[in-house]
Amino acid sequence: MTTLTGGCQCGAVRFRCESLGRASICHCRMCQKAFGGHYGPLVTAIGLVWTRGEPKRFRSSNKIRRGFCADCGTPLTYEPDGYEHTEVALGAFDAPAEIPPAIQVGVESRMPWFDRLATLPGRTPQQQAKMETFFAEVVSYQHPDHDTAEWPPMAP
Repeated sequence: MTTLTGGCQCGAVRFRCESLGRASICHCRMCQKAFGGHYGPLVTAIGLVWTRGEPKRFRSSNKIRRGFCADCGTPLTYEPDGYEHTEVALGAFDAPAEIPPAIQVGVESRMPWFDRLATLPGRTPQQQAKMETFFAEVVSYQHPDHDTAEWPPMAP
């Protein structure tokens, strides 16, 4: 059995789980607000265990709590009352590309331009060259997407 791991951006909260249920993206307004984006990408985490820290929680409705890192603000969970398993943010997993969404929900609140995102142009080669120069100088303090004894790094 492969253990799935993940955590927040700063590494203060880490988790593992045994397996996953169905992954989804939710377009409802509550998920938009909770994720600060146009949808909330979530997956059911079966056998979820917090291995470092634990999320702070906000009751976003009379039936749902949402977990997030109190240090860096990373959205982490969607926790409906009475539901056996916790939904975890796809982007919080160490290997999110391996967890493709299988369904969209809350489509009544989906942004009207959402289906056109893949058609938007990218940067020109000149713009990209400028950005590569900028990013070559960036030193990341983000958690490295795997557990390590050297974490956290020393910030200047």
